[in-house]
Amino acid sequence: MMGLRAKGFAAILAMALLAACGGNQREQSLENFTAEEIYRQAEAELEEGNPDEAARLFGEVERLYPYSEWAKRGLIMQAFAYHRDRDYENSRAAAQRYIDFYPADEDAAYAQYLLALSYYDQIDDVGRDQGLTFQALQALRTVIERYPESEYARSSILKFDLAFDHLAAKEMEIGRYYLKRGHYSAAINRFRVVVEEFQTTTQTPEALHRLVESYLSLGLTEEAQTAGAILGYNYRSTDWYDDSYKLLTGRGLELEAAGDNWLNQVYRQMIQGRWL
Repeated sequence: MMGLRAKGFAAILAMALLAACGGNQREQSLENFTAEEIYRQAEAELEEGNPDEAARLFGEVERLYPYSEWAKRGLIMQAFAYHRDRDYENSRAAAQRYIDFYPADEDAAYAQYLLALSYYDQIDDVGRDQGLTFQALQALRTVIERYPESEYARSSILKFDLAFDHLAAKEMEIGRYYLKRGHYSAAINRFRVVVEEFQTTTQTPEALHRLVESYLSLGLTEEAQTAGAILGYNYRSTDWYDDSYKLLTGRGLELEAAGDNWLNQVYRQMIQGRWL
């Protein structure tokens, strides 16, 4: 048994040494190429669908020729290759290095955009954890504010709106969960967040309708009427308004601002033009 184990260990050691030698030979061979040749090789790997190898080679350009123009180009392309490989952490790191080293370069806007995408492209994978969504919003805002004339500003604005809507949609998802189970106060808290903090999103009409449902369930008719009035003022053409209208009028209630509550304040602000 000991002999077999010794032979097995020797075989593993030999394989490790061969791998190390191969790696050393590969690094030595790259040193025989110019920065442009390594860069072109990396581009070829990217075109052939090998973004991980492309990222490695772009990194070699920076390592072997750190102060060259090719190193600068290699760094931004490394960030892109990592992103193509869905290696978002390394993509973000490379993009941030580019911004730190070349803040005034014309590709700095693209580096910031890639950094934002490293968060944004993971939004659908995070479930109820909204940390990445907030980070995406912050990074996208940086593109919009720091590089307003760049070609990436328009795309960042669109993605910012979608990410903002995503946050509101998560609030709605949780609110509907509570509403379905009869936890009306908890549901109202979620729908209120949408109405007060995410007014410009597509989730607002449904949030108002769900408030009508929730308040009626609690017997708070003035709040329900006011939510319906806001729907009628700003979203009359939606199905959510139609549903709320039927609910309220079916109980003999008008869609009007009533009472002294937070929704009434929202309604007054809306009429005065400071809301939506």
